[in-house]
Amino acid sequence: MKKARESIRRTQRAPRRQAFAPSEASEAFASVSQTLAEAGRAFYTRGWALGTSGNFSAVVSRQPLRLAITSTGLDKGTLTAAQFLEIGGGSEVVRGDGRPSAEALLHLAVVRELNVGAVLHTHSVWSTVLSGSHAAQGGIALEGYEMLKGLEGVRTHKHREWLPILENSQDMTELSERVTATLRETPGIHGFLLREHGLYTWGASLQEAKRHVEILEFLMEVLVRGGAPVKR
Repeated sequence: MKKARESIRRTQRAPRRQAFAPSEASEAFASVSQTLAEAGRAFYTRGWALGTSGNFSAVVSRQPLRLAITSTGLDKGTLTAAQFLEIGGGSEVVRGDGRPSAEALLHLAVVRELNVGAVLHTHSVWSTVLSGSHAAQGGIALEGYEMLKGLEGVRTHKHREWLPILENSQDMTELSERVTATLRETPGIHGFLLREHGLYTWGASLQEAKRHVEILEFLMEVLVRGGAPVKR
């Protein structure tokens, strides 16, 4: 009994183990960065992130909140894992060289509000054209397409997917607040557009977020190339 009581006391005194040991955190960051880099290069080849456009992030840790995210001003066609930063909940850099895009605040807003695992931002011709030409309507409705079933939770082509269009801004604090408000006002959406800028989408995992990019970019290209009237 005495030995049992001593064992219990030692267990009670033992500090709680953090979600990630330092070595595990480094491995998680490296793995996520590698996968993000591969996705970024693929988006470049599809014309969805040309020049220095676009930024990509994924959650490395929830407690404390840490994201792997692209450093600013990078050519996405030659993106490597070494060019990613790890940032904290205030967008401060905690690992890596360089500085994150100011749009890191938007990534953090989406992750916090929806508890997702990855956020991907592309700048295709299709999203730029549609987000400008339909800004007055406040968004674009996608309905009747079989490809919609590639979005998480969608089971029928009759689903109506609403892509809100937000006015762009250089004030990222203000814009991140509008992003949060939009996500609360339109639950269940899979993405949004910044006017004459591009697409933001996300997923519970990086693979899911990548699939959502492919689905939404496909549908926007169909609308522009087909010349069909966009539903409102």
